[in-house]
Amino acid sequence: MVSKSVVLLGNTYHAMGPLYYKKKQLSLLLTKFNVPLKYYQKRCRLIAVSELGPEDSGRNIVEIIFKSSWLKKDSPICQIERILKVHNTQRTIQRFEDCRDAVKARALQATRKDARCAADGNELLRFHCTTLTCSLGARGSSSLCSNLPVCGVCTVIRHGFQGKSGGGGANVANAGVRTTASSGRADDLLRCSDDARRVMLVCRVIAGRVKRVDLPAADASATAEKKSTVEDNSVVGVSSSGGTFDSVAVNAGVYSNLEELVVYNPRAILPCFVVIYKVLES
Repeated sequence: MVSKSVVLLGNTYHAMGPLYYKKKQLSLLLTKFNVPLKYYQKRCRLIAVSELGPEDSGRNIVEIIFKSSWLKKDSPICQIERILKVHNTQRTIQRFEDCRDAVKARALQATRKDARCAADGNELLRFHCTTLTCSLGARGSSSLCSNLPVCGVCTVIRHGFQGKSGGGGANVANAGVRTTASSGRADDLLRCSDDARRVMLVCRVIAGRVKRVDLPAADASATAEKKSTVEDNSVVGVSSSGGTFDSVAVNAGVYSNLEELVVYNPRAILPCFVVIYKVLES
């Protein structure tokens, strides 16, 4: 009986939006459904995602953003199967906000002021393509699988993005987490086996101070001579000129009018939606 109440409560809790994240309203709901707080908290940790239905305005917005930025001239448009909303843990959200605060603090202390960084940490919307090997989201499935790290999307939601360390003279594309401004470019960048399904993560990114490079990613190694960790929430790069930056934007190929953004701090990327899709072959 308690389990059914928790499921119903969970649906109500997430459907009502941010207002019901307040402790007082949550306490009232728990009392109404006679659910112990600790039991509910444990159950909520299992609710990693929830599917957005056709009637959900959020789904329509994500679908428009995804399809309008596909921009592939040689391939047919993709077909969206499901769109899932990610329910990040409070710890993950707090780490993301800590990254924002660190960027804002550096911007306010810098000699050369950056209004955007000082305001919101230079937050952007970006795409990241990864793999799916489980049935996440299918038939109401809301729990993450244990097939890590093979199932890329479950790995990201459970443990966050895994940034790659960049040593002296390392290629900038290998020194962080690569995100893109277009869904089509993100799809191009993923290299995976034929039997692995692809999913697109729609993410909020704290870009911070961006180093811009008008070169293909493969030729941009000279832009990141050193990467250092100042603190957990403040990972920055050092350019050859001595200036610090939080990410690197690279223009590439037919997407030259769009940016590939390599983010040095994995915690500065917050996955918000999962788009499960397939490309319709011509």
